[in-house]
Amino acid sequence: MLELIVLPERLAICRLPAGCPLPAWFVGGTLSSVTSSADETSIVCAANIVPPDITVESGWRAIKVVGPLDFGLTGILCSIAQPLAEAEVSIFALSTYDTDYVLVKESALTTAIAALSSFGHRIEQAAHPLPAYGDRSLPG
Repeated sequence: MLELIVLPERLAICRLPAGCPLPAWFVGGTLSSVTSSADETSIVCAANIVPPDITVESGWRAIKVVGPLDFGLTGILCSIAQPLAEAEVSIFALSTYDTDYVLVKESALTTAIAALSSFGHRIEQAAHPLPAYGDRSLPG
């Protein structure tokens, strides 16, 4: 059984050209990530800060595995991905040094919570309120 927390912030996944500098509009939030490859630069960030001219997939929510997790642990993502796949919930996974995050579309969040709970995981909602969807001001 894992301890999971649903983070309050609405997230977006942005696609930028490979090798581009970090954009001025990008600021950290509850969760943010930059991944660069030879093919692209991907940014996960608060949905409300993304300019309209960016290639983006919005409407994501993050489920955090309470950590820190030891690097020797195995099957953490599988124990989340398997029940979500069985419930037909698509995921976008991120890992940090201390823990893992799984992003699900906000429209599938209720289904995801039910599937993960049925699998035996304990899930809590983070306490802070959500900004209005589409609100482009910075949180907090």
